[in-house]
Amino acid sequence: MLKLEDFGTIFLIASLVGSLIIASPALAFFLPPRVGERFSELYILGPNHMAEDYPFNVKAGETYKIYLGVANHMASSTYYALYVKFRNQTELLPNSTNGSPSPLPTLYEYRLLLSDGGVWEAPLTLSFDSFTMSRNNCILESLTINDIVLHVDKMVSWDSENEGFFVQIFFELWIYDTEGFRFHDRFVGIWLNMTV
Repeated sequence: MLKLEDFGTIFLIASLVGSLIIASPALAFFLPPRVGERFSELYILGPNHMAEDYPFNVKAGETYKIYLGVANHMASSTYYALYVKFRNQTELLPNSTNGSPSPLPTLYEYRLLLSDGGVWEAPLTLSFDSFTMSRNNCILESLTINDIVLHVDKMVSWDSENEGFFVQIFFELWIYDTEGFRFHDRFVGIWLNMTV
């Protein structure tokens, strides 16, 4: 049998639950919304704006085109730097384990400010102005990115297993925060085979 104190307890619990239900729409104005996973996308598309037909066998004097893209899902506007770097088979890529960028110099860069949900894409044209080949080495003196000639003086050794002189153009994504730009642990690249 219920006592008068039991009705008081039930009334108190019902009042608290009712108050929370009534107040919940008002609380939404004061509590921050739940934010899903925050991340940035970095991608490369081929010359037809598809994830295919990337240049591979490249020749001196010919121009190749790819598209670079960045998408912001960081829940706020974000300032990015996209660094273009170039390496042979023995030079270092960024280290995903410790989140450090490649020590190679930046050849070209893009700066962009994207709102949350924003997407940026831009074409990148690439040509190899001259390279000298011998039996075991290929020396690349310069390349052109978006009509800017860059002197790289890069030596590439013959890869007998894959039969070619392979280089890689890659792109590091950096993000701006209170301490300046820092590597955002995102990078993509494509391999190229220097041919006669």
